[in-house]
Order: sequence, then structure tokens, then C-alpha cells
Amino acid sequence: MSIRTILVDDEKLAIQGLTLRLEKFPDVEIIDTCSNGREAIRKIKTEKPDLVFLDIQMPGFDGFSVVKGVMELEPPLIVFVTAYQEHAVRAFEANAVNYLMKPVDEDRLADTMERVRTRLQEKHAAEEAEKLKHVLAEVAPDAMEAMPEESEAAGRYEKLINIKDRGQIFRVDVDSIEHIEAAGDYMCIYTGDNSLILRETMKDLERRLDPRVFQRVHRSTIVNLNQVRQVKPHTNGECFLVLDSGAQVKVSRSYRDVVARFVH
Repeated sequence: MSIRTILVDDEKLAIQGLTLRLEKFPDVEIIDTCSNGREAIRKIKTEKPDLVFLDIQMPGFDGFSVVKGVMELEPPLIVFVTAYQEHAVRAFEANAVNYLMKPVDEDRLADTMERVRTRLQEKHAAEEAEKLKHVLAEVAPDAMEAMPEESEAAGRYEKLINIKDRGQIFRVDVDSIEHIEAAGDYMCIYTGDNSLILRETMKDLERRLDPRVFQRVHRSTIVNLNQVRQVKPHTNGECFLVLDSGAQVKVSRSYRDVVARFVH
């Protein structure tokens, strides 16, 4: 998924320099550039970008005025760009993802883009979970009455799982697990870019994972509900969950109410 980006700076050379540095990030799509705050507000409202690199000091409307000007809609993620260190506190008060000092340091830009991806993923997950909730409510409306209490403690569930595979021990963050498939007494653990084999039964593994996040959707499949981005209805009351990686997982009829109950 591309990160639709607008660059705002009254200095043409600054725009050019940041554009060159952002070419190293293939997921960044620069959809427009602006040279002043009024133009930036108009373009942000029209284009609805995911991310804006925003110069703080500009004649007329400065960067903070731009943020105020777009607050009536759901604002994009903001990275402030400044030549003055003292603006940093105000930048974070404005809920910026980060701020960059001019001239922009490549390592700090890379760190900023990691923050952007994390924030976008969290935002995307929250939005998609809400959409998923409504779709599944239509499929199994009775199950929505059994939503769990938020006060249920999650501290007892695993945050990291050690997996010995191919002679190595991998420490896997459970949040990165997309789905799990059973193969006898072995579990195939799928993350976005890897798959590992764990010798453990599904029943035992389920006890270690937070049931508000990891739910069985098929006799041999557990899915991370936070990684679901789409529901595709199928025949006979079944459906497929499309995950962030593009993988599709079938939800059998007997488990669709369980999925609906735990989407939040």
C-alpha cells in the first residue's frame, strides 16, 4: 500500500531535496507539493493524503496554522520540518509523528518513516476492524450481543513466542503473527514475510494467545483479527478473511459467530 504524501515548504530547494531523499522509500507516493500554508490547506482537504511533510516557518500561514486549518476533517499524519530546534515541543503538542531538522538527516528520515508506517497500520487496523464488525454483524447478528468486557485482563497472554525452527530459535512478536494453521501436532506460524513451524497442539497454543485478538475461524486455523482488512462472502454461509499481506483465510460456518463476537 502506497503512502500518499504531500510536501509543504516555501523553499523550492527544500522540496527538491526532500523529494530526492524520499525516493529511497518505494511505498511513498508524492501526490503534490505546496509552497504556502493556504495552498496546503486546500490541497490537504482536496487530496486527503496519508502523510504531510510540513515546513513550520512559512510566510502568512505557518505550519501550525495549517494543522488548525484541517482539523475539521480527519487530519493526515504530520511530520514537521524545521530549521529551529525550539519548535520541537510545539510540534509534538500538535500531535506530529515526528519533526525533522533541516538539512534532513537520512537516518532520522528512515526512523520517521518507520513511525509513519506504524501509525498508519494502527489507524488502518482500527478503521478496518470497525468495518469488519458491521459486516460480520450482518452475517451473524445474534453473536454481536456477546462482546467481551474491555476490563478482561490481557497481561497473562504471551507477547513473544520462542520458536525453534531449522536449528535456530526465533523470538516472534505475537502481534506480527497473521494466522496459524494446524498440521497434526505442528503449528505453521505465518507472519507477513515469514513462516515458521512450532511443535505444539492448537489447543495449547490457543491458551497462550489473547482470545480478543486471536480467534479460531476454522477447525485448523487461528487468525489475528487485527490483521484482517476485508471480508469476502462465500457460498453456504462461509466467508474469506483477506489479511494485510493479501493472504485469504476461510471462515467456516461453525466459527463465523466467534469471529463476530471478538471483532472490536
